[in-house]
Amino acid sequence: MFAIVEIAGLQYKVEQDQKLFVNRLKGDKGGKVSFDKILLTVNGAITVGAPAVSGITVEAEILDHVKADKVIVFKKKRRKGYEVKNGHRQSLTQIKITGITGFDAKKAEKPAKKTTKKADAESAE
Repeated sequence: MFAIVEIAGLQYKVEQDQKLFVNRLKGDKGGKVSFDKILLTVNGAITVGAPAVSGITVEAEILDHVKADKVIVFKKKRRKGYEVKNGHRQSLTQIKITGITGFDAKKAEKPAKKTTKKADAESAE
């Protein structure tokens, strides 16, 4: 069972008990967060949202706030004496997915079976 979820503007494929780094989230270390913008779920059957799947939430726990490795930005123009060196460290939050909930309610609301025009024509004959 997994889900594609949008966290802080980026899409991640998440599973139960998975640890991942995302852009900095509000909240303290050890706090709980939930995400409700689920784009796709797979639990035996594939459910694609348009734009999001309703009734499904992803629960996560904040493990730590960290900084990523430094990225060096170096600019130079030849023969002009122009050199600029800058560094950047992205602020990240490490989270652990504790659960994907809401599948039970989804099973209770089974939609009516859709029929096609071809199936309707064959049953009329």
